[in-house]
Amino acid sequence: MSFVPDGKKLVRSPSGLRMVPENGAFNSPFALDEPQWVPDKECPKCMQCDAKFDFITRKHHCRRCGRCFCDKCCSQKVALPRMCFVDPVRQCSECSLVSQKEVEFYDKQLKVLTAGGTFLVKVDSSEKSETTVCRLSNNQRYLFLDGDSHFEVELSRISSMQVLTDSPTSGGGSLRTSGMVLQYKPPGSQNLQELHMETADDKRVASAWLAAMHKAAKLLYESRDQ
Repeated sequence: MSFVPDGKKLVRSPSGLRMVPENGAFNSPFALDEPQWVPDKECPKCMQCDAKFDFITRKHHCRRCGRCFCDKCCSQKVALPRMCFVDPVRQCSECSLVSQKEVEFYDKQLKVLTAGGTFLVKVDSSEKSETTVCRLSNNQRYLFLDGDSHFEVELSRISSMQVLTDSPTSGGGSLRTSGMVLQYKPPGSQNLQELHMETADDKRVASAWLAAMHKAAKLLYESRDQ
């Protein structure tokens, strides 16, 4: 194990090298734990095509699900940022498809979220809306909201997230994303507060931010359910 700057460390696992926070409490809320590998003695054949393992047909473990496969069914090496792997790792065909979609989130949507969008924000039952820039922190753990004042919402304390839509102004077309409602628990409290966000001036940027946040919510809930 070796240490590197910025509060992260390089660790080696059976699956490969990983760059993880020195303090596990600072893990990204989107992170997934490495799976337990299915023991070799419990998988005499490929768990996808049923090919029997022998000296010629070698077994491989998918780094995402931990199951056993032959080389044909587990040949792709795909980036897996949710497990903090430094390099692409071997994955089965099913997991590689999921990971490829997540790579797109990390390459594109995450940049949209950290860049931020401008919204009209109301907290709880307040009748006053405040023009606020909302963005995801670089460590992915907080939503920063900056208007006349600054406050933060920890992603791990978000209980629900609902995207609001408007009907298209002309006939046909698709629904337009217009806002979001978050329910969360402030630090030190078990009582839910509600954050109501509506797109402000630059609706195109704000709508892109909401779409990215909707995808982030799916990863967030999946991480909690693992």
